[in-house]
Amino acid sequence: MADVAAVVMAGGLGTRMRSAVPKHFHALLGRPMIDWILEAGRAVGADPLVVVASPATEERFAAAGCDVAVQQRPLGTGDAVRAARRRLEGYEGDVLVLSGDTPMLTAELLRDLVAAHRQANADATILSAEPPDPRLYGRVVRDADGHVVKVVEGTDANEEEQRIREVNTSIYVFRSATLWPALDRLEPKNVQGELYLTDAVEVVTRSGGRVAAYLAPDHRATDGVNTRAELAQAAAVLRDRINECHMLAGVTLLDPQSTWIEPTVEIEADVTIHPFTILRGATRIATGAEIGANTVVVDATIGVDAIVGPFCYLRPGTVLGESSKAGSYVEIKNSRIGDRTKVPHLSYIGDAEVGDDTNIGAGAITANFPHQPGFPKGRTTIGSNVRTGIHNGFVAPIEIGDGAWIAAGSVITKDVPADALAFARPRQENKEGYAARRRQS
Repeated sequence: MADVAAVVMAGGLGTRMRSAVPKHFHALLGRPMIDWILEAGRAVGADPLVVVASPATEERFAAAGCDVAVQQRPLGTGDAVRAARRRLEGYEGDVLVLSGDTPMLTAELLRDLVAAHRQANADATILSAEPPDPRLYGRVVRDADGHVVKVVEGTDANEEEQRIREVNTSIYVFRSATLWPALDRLEPKNVQGELYLTDAVEVVTRSGGRVAAYLAPDHRATDGVNTRAELAQAAAVLRDRINECHMLAGVTLLDPQSTWIEPTVEIEADVTIHPFTILRGATRIATGAEIGANTVVVDATIGVDAIVGPFCYLRPGTVLGESSKAGSYVEIKNSRIGDRTKVPHLSYIGDAEVGDDTNIGAGAITANFPHQPGFPKGRTTIGSNVRTGIHNGFVAPIEIGDGAWIAAGSVITKDVPADALAFARPRQENKEGYAARRRQS
């Protein structure tokens, strides 16, 4: 969408979050809250896109790659937008004004808002909503012909105005030629001495300008987040959107409400995902794979027809080959598991390469942490067609050749040649009558 800029108001610290972390950096499905708004703005084509921050958060926004304008003192929303003026100097198109705590906003909704603004040939357009409970939201006041006249804050609304169902969401689009003069004319009308952006609406209409309102089809998309309870509610809405997209694309989610999938995850059709599963980061799941219940997958690649879980933890750097298996109570990290290879249960495989058609017995552990500080972790290499026993330990760096067998209970500290049998355990010894003597003593 051409000729659109955006100003994101993110100067508040969010004290109601009861947190040392600034509100806009609380995580929602793997990304900071502010990133959801920035993504929607960028998807609309907003350029430039300016974030208005406080002095306390300026460096953090800048480190995240944002174009930052600083609101030196918290003097209201009107002052916040005015702080971005220098960043938009010379820009003459439309300006979206967004709130940095509305992570459920979508690019589609913002496109519709801008389109409605242009179709109405308006100087300013409000994104409005009709929530079930308007509470103290500002009411959108219209005249007898339905034209927007002003926005009245809920605390200032009279009895008649309080009955209005249409509320202001604090999201707008202005012509830049209208926005800056309107902000210059704002006056503080409160004991705090703050300048409210809502007052700019009345400034425009009293100057003979036209203000329109576009009603959001789903009020939830405009909801702000001010508490951790609202953060959880927003996460549930975003989860449902993501899950619906996957299901419409051919993924089976047996219980969508207990399945959490971050937006960066890619899943091909005909994958089945069981309840209470969490998929995070740069995870990629190929067609035909099945993810069991209570499984967590982070930055892993799961091959065609692979089986994972239940109760499995795949950590970053894990690659499961075609028709492979990572079973119950298995943890894998930074390892490649070959095609048709099985790690069925109760094992930890880390910093390892495992070939094709290998079976890892229960209780296998790769011990790859260096014995001395400062040394790199060793890697374990297990070849193809290997059969390990139960309760095997592999002390890295070590290599197990193709076709080798490992005896149960063995801790392997030396390389094992191809097709060899390796065992490293004491010979069994039975002491006759020992238990009876202990009971009698």
